[in-house]
Amino acid sequence: MHKTLISFLSGLSLTMATSSFAHQHIRPGLWEITTKSDLLALVPHIPSEHMQQLSDLARRYGLKLPQIENGAATSKICITPEMAKQEIPAYFYENRSGCTVQNAKRIGNSYELDLVCSNQHFQGNGTARGTFSSPESFSGNTEFDSTVGGTPVHALAETYGRWVGERCTAVNPLQ
Repeated sequence: MHKTLISFLSGLSLTMATSSFAHQHIRPGLWEITTKSDLLALVPHIPSEHMQQLSDLARRYGLKLPQIENGAATSKICITPEMAKQEIPAYFYENRSGCTVQNAKRIGNSYELDLVCSNQHFQGNGTARGTFSSPESFSGNTEFDSTVGGTPVHALAETYGRWVGERCTAVNPLQ
């Protein structure tokens, strides 16, 4: 059960963290994304050997687990100029977490989209909403209903992002 929970938390934090890039005019470069969730608060209770296994698995797929502390996952993401031009960057979900974007809509600086996720560790549906206060910052929330190892899980998360700088020297762009 711990491995399944770890996989779910990893996928959920990635899904929630990346669901906030649905704006056409974000600034390219390095972004810091923080996602807060009650589920992420469970991470300190997961044995370290299970966390290491998950980290090793993620690394094999070219992913790095975000830093998780005090119920929040913080990660850095490189947004290329081409990515910044896209209105709805569905590649975050389809290539990284097994989710697809549906019913995406944007009005001004606000967006809303549905997520449909199905992979070997969890299946579920969710909705992400957010607003860019500037090309360098946003806030949003995600609500997600899923099944993990046959157990229903309801998750809520708040996500905040801020542009850090133009250069992505420490982070590879998502492609």
